[in-house]
Amino acid sequence: MTNSPTLSNWLSIAALGLIWGGTFMVVAIALRGYGPLTVAAARTTLGAVSLLALMIAMRRPLPIFTGQMIKYLVVIGVLNTAVPFALLSWGQQFVPSAFAGISMAALPLFVLPLAHVFTDEKLSTRNAVGVVLGFIGAVVLIGPGVLRIGTGMEPLGQIACLAAALSYAISSIMTRRCPPIDPITMAALLLAVGAGALLPAMLLFEGVPRAASRDTTLAILFLGLVPTALAALIRVATIRSAGAVFMTLVNYQVPLWSVIFGAVILNELLPFRFFAALGLILFGLAISQWNSLKKLTTRQG
Repeated sequence: MTNSPTLSNWLSIAALGLIWGGTFMVVAIALRGYGPLTVAAARTTLGAVSLLALMIAMRRPLPIFTGQMIKYLVVIGVLNTAVPFALLSWGQQFVPSAFAGISMAALPLFVLPLAHVFTDEKLSTRNAVGVVLGFIGAVVLIGPGVLRIGTGMEPLGQIACLAAALSYAISSIMTRRCPPIDPITMAALLLAVGAGALLPAMLLFEGVPRAASRDTTLAILFLGLVPTALAALIRVATIRSAGAVFMTLVNYQVPLWSVIFGAVILNELLPFRFFAALGLILFGLAISQWNSLKKLTTRQG
């Protein structure tokens, strides 16, 4: 049984919200000097090397590599790292970083109906209302752009960001069904699988990367070490100490920080529908996660 969240847990949650919320801004900076597959591959490879080194240093146990375990690791690794990192990097060439951040807020709302179909976690009426509100928010977020497919790249970039959220959602369901494995070992192996998929794709479509400006190179290093490797470690420590329910609070922070960073630092001009969509998605998220939030506040009391 997990303990009540400590000050350290609250600081960890705040740090994760800030780190993951700023990721989309850093990706936008990295894309100024590197192709989208290069950004995705470099981020994944740096994260994999860091976590594999940490796994070895902490002497984390390796799983028994049965056929089932290998299948889960490969599928989850591709859907949790390679596909969404590539889609987000590609999509962010054509949409504001704030759009990518808000689209990630819809992730838990994708998970709920998928869990209803593929696991024993059934959708309640409250969950369904939250999901509907969240999807309305996603439609508002895209706006009339989806009707302009074929007239420019922005609509495709929007769809790529939402498809990344869907890929994360599918990988979340697969993770729940995966055989038992040490969490740090799993994070390291999933990133290694993602790197194994992204590196050949990068070399095939974009070639060997050449050093660009200092800012864009630092952005890539930051992506691999901070939101990918360090954040994974903070996440594991927080869940072990305060529980998975407490971790859901991150979902409310990430889109808010992405909007703030995009508007203030990147000077992105954000249409009103972005803020309306953000409100709808967060409201839907709060309704769908009401029981979890209630447990958290009760435990605080």
